Amino acid sequence: MKTSIIIADDHPLILKGLNDFLIEKKYNVLASAVNGKEAFDLIERHRPEIAILDIQMPFLTGLEIAKKSKELNYETKIILITFEKDEAIYNQAKSLGIYGYVLKEFALEEIEHCIDAVSKDIPYFSQELLSYLEAEEAPIEIESLTPTEIDVLKHISENKTAKEIGELMFISFRTVEKHKSNINRKLNLTPTKYSLLFWAKENKSHLK
Repeated sequence: MKTSIIIADDHPLILKGLNDFLIEKKYNVLASAVNGKEAFDLIERHRPEIAILDIQMPFLTGLEIAKKSKELNYETKIILITFEKDEAIYNQAKSLGIYGYVLKEFALEEIEHCIDAVSKDIPYFSQELLSYLEAEEAPIEIESLTPTEIDVLKHISENKTAKEIGELMFISFRTVEKHKSNINRKLNLTPTKYSLLFWAKENKSHLK
């Protein structure tokens, strides 16, 4: 059985389209909701592996549901689907531990890739969104990185693990972890589980 999922969107056509698509692809869609309160009730009742939520919904937004779920330590991984290309919303989503962020205009093209990544514990953020938010100039901190550290970041942006990076660069796992620690320090990042992954994906075009 594929990943268990609940979905929520207050727009009936989008909800039906997403529901039909996921069922056609043999996903285990447990239930659907038309507002945030119903969506949170479904998460509490079913504890699905993944919840695909619209950001803007009546009663509770997707972000508010994510916040409540995080406070209650629910293990459901949340994917947001939205038309919003807003940096503040994106940053808030990251801070709440959102696993996926997909733009609605690309939802049916990207949702399978997103679910696949999230099921493997890898966050997925729409490349279209990242490209839109990307600053024209490279962050000044990049200048402090060595060529080896840049290479490590390139591999991280491609979802490579420390073990895989070590094999590709012919260095030990421990050396990779040391590079990651140095990069976090130079970029002034809080060393959370996905801090380098988010930074690397957001700045991928500058990692030449």
